[in-house]
This record gives sequence, structure tokens and C-alpha cells, in this order.
Amino acid sequence: MNLIQLALKNQSAKRDSRIEQKEREATVYLYDIVGEDWFGGVSAKDFVPQLNALDVDTIHLRINSPGGDVFDGRAMATALRNHKAKVIAHIDGQACSAATYIALAADEVEIADGGFFMIHNAWTMAMGNSGDLLETAALLDKVDASIVADYQRKTGKSAEQIAQWMADTTWFTAQEAVENGFADRIMEGQKAAKNQWNLDAYGNAPAALMNKETEQEPEIDRAALERRLSLLEKIAL
Repeated sequence: MNLIQLALKNQSAKRDSRIEQKEREATVYLYDIVGEDWFGGVSAKDFVPQLNALDVDTIHLRINSPGGDVFDGRAMATALRNHKAKVIAHIDGQACSAATYIALAADEVEIADGGFFMIHNAWTMAMGNSGDLLETAALLDKVDASIVADYQRKTGKSAEQIAQWMADTTWFTAQEAVENGFADRIMEGQKAAKNQWNLDAYGNAPAALMNKETEQEPEIDRAALERRLSLLEKIAL
């Protein structure tokens, strides 16, 4: 499963998910996988209450994320869209998968020179019998349609074009993201952060994002993995 692969191959990546507030402005860092995984991750159940507690005029959302779970991402995007503050998304490195529609929930989106914006069909993890999995698949189809609509509102592109980009798992450079309407501008005087993520789960990551750090296979913390699987088994019973 690609979400599990994404988590396992990034357990040793440097992650940062925090909120800093100074007077009437807040900076929210999303330098992590979207959705709780075995090794960290930012879940909607943690993110949304913290965001809603911010009494500020402006929120700077700083993103360098390989993406993650669609349902956590949608909930986080909704919370950002409904917040009274002006939200400015700064894509400091990569905004992939679920991180893209979190970014597009902002009032303004800017991307660092050398950054990437990647869209594809929705991912999630599911457990259960064949009926449960079919139900999840049907739900993912509906979610994909809603994501297409969000991208369409931002870019003005046709639903057919966006759906094709998603089906192809399309990576946009910073310039292409601006040209196609996903971002409003390229950040002035700021280069993209060095990629810290292993993106093998996507299969077609640009060569520019594949470096020695991301190609290494981390050791699996089997104890943590077993605890997580045990919890999932209890939930499924």
C-alpha cells in the first residue's frame, strides 16, 4: 500500500509540525506527512483544534510535505478555509498529494523557486471485508471529484484536464504551478528547501528530488509498527 510505503520510507526524515504566534500573526509549519502514521504525521484531530484556537488576523502556512491521507487533508483544508484569518500558503519545498489541497485552502499561494506541486488521485488506508473496501473505493471516487472541483475553482482549467493530470500523477515545477494557476506567484529571493523526503511511493518523482538522503532505506522500528497494527486490529474487531 502506497501510504504505508510513504510512512516507512520517511520514518527517519526530519519533520516539523508546530505553530508559532507573534501578536496578530501565526506561522503554521506543515513539514510532515498528512495524517497520523507510525512515526509521526499531522492528523486532522490534532491540527484542527489548534488552528481553531488561533485568534489572529493572518496565518502563514509553511508547507514542505510529501502528502498523505486524503481524509485528514480534506478536514485540515476545510478548517483553514473556514478560519476568519487571512491565510497565505508558502510552499517552501514540495506540496504533494494531500498537501496540495491544504495549500489551495489558503487565500494566497506562493511557491519557492525550485519547489514542486504534485497532484494525483486520492489515497487512504482501509481495513475490512470486500464490502468495506468497495465502499471506501466509492467514497474515494467522490473525494476525487470534489478535489477536481477545488483545483478547477483555483485554476480555471477544465475538469477533464485536471482529472487527467491527477490520473497521471503530475509534478509541476514552481513556474508550471504558477502558469497553470495552482500558485499565485513564485517567492521572491527564496530557493526551495532541499528535499528531505523519500518519494519512491509515487514512482515518478522528478530526478531533481531524488538524492542520496531520500534513496536510503531506513531501518523499520518493528516495535512501533507492531503496536500500531495491534491497535488497528482491535479497532477492526
